[in-house]
Amino acid sequence: MRVISFCADGLREAESKGFFEWALRQDPDIICVQDLRLSERKLGAARYNPEGYFAYFWDSIEGTTNGVAIYTRKLPKAIMTGLGLGEADGEGRYIQADFENISIACLLAPAASLDDAGSLARKSRFFEQLQSQLDKVRKKRRQYILCGNWNMAHTARDVHRATAHQDEPGFLAAERLWLDTLFGTLGYVDAFRAVNADDDEFSWWPAGRDGGQAWRVDYQVVSGGLRGMIEYGTLYKGQEFSSHAPLTMDYDIELERL
Repeated sequence: MRVISFCADGLREAESKGFFEWALRQDPDIICVQDLRLSERKLGAARYNPEGYFAYFWDSIEGTTNGVAIYTRKLPKAIMTGLGLGEADGEGRYIQADFENISIACLLAPAASLDDAGSLARKSRFFEQLQSQLDKVRKKRRQYILCGNWNMAHTARDVHRATAHQDEPGFLAAERLWLDTLFGTLGYVDAFRAVNADDDEFSWWPAGRDGGQAWRVDYQVVSGGLRGMIEYGTLYKGQEFSSHAPLTMDYDIELERL
C-alpha cells in the first residue's frame, strides 16, 4: 500500500502547480492532503476529484483556512470527521477513513506564534487532548496511520540550524517532549525515520527553498503493530507544489474494505 501525505498551502494553488498530475503518477492507494483553504462546496470541481478515487473533505468553520482531505481507491466502510475533543476540534482538522483492521487519518495540527500567547495555549491544549485520544486507541486491536502536518519537529536533525530555533513554536522543549512520549511511552512510530536516518531530510521551507530555514514537520505516524510493515519512504523535492514537500510511504499492507 502506498500513502502520500501533503500539506498544500491551499489546494487551488497546489493543483495549479501540478500536484495531482505528479501524485497520480506515483500510483498511490491513499492521498492525504492538509491545509485546503477551500470550503467543501467549492471542492466538487473535477480538478479536485481525480478519477479512480473516492474523495472526502473536512473544511474549516469559515471554509477559507485549514481543511483536510482523503482520497482513496478502495471504498472505506466509514469516514469520521473531528476527534470528538470539543475545543480541540476547532483548533486542528482531522478526518479518518476506516478499513479492515486499519484506519488512515489526515491531520492538520494548529500552528502557534510567540507573538500570540493564546495560540500557544490553544496548541498545547490540542496536543494534550490528542495524546489522551491516541493513548486510548492504541489499546484497541485496530491499527492506525496518521498522516499530516503536525507543526512540530522532533529532534535537532529535523531542523536546519536547530540551535537557532530551539525557542520557537514548533521546536519548543515541551513540544519535543510530547513527541518523545508519542514515539516512546505510547509506542507510535515515525514511519519515515524507521527507514531513513539521514540528517538533511526536511519537508517544510517557511521562507521558500532559498530562505535559509528548513524543518521536518510532516509525518506519517503509525501504531506500533505496523512497525514491521514499513517498507520505503521519501520526501519528494523535485517540484515545488507548496512550501511543503509531499511524503510518500510504502507499507506491506493490502488495503481491504471491511
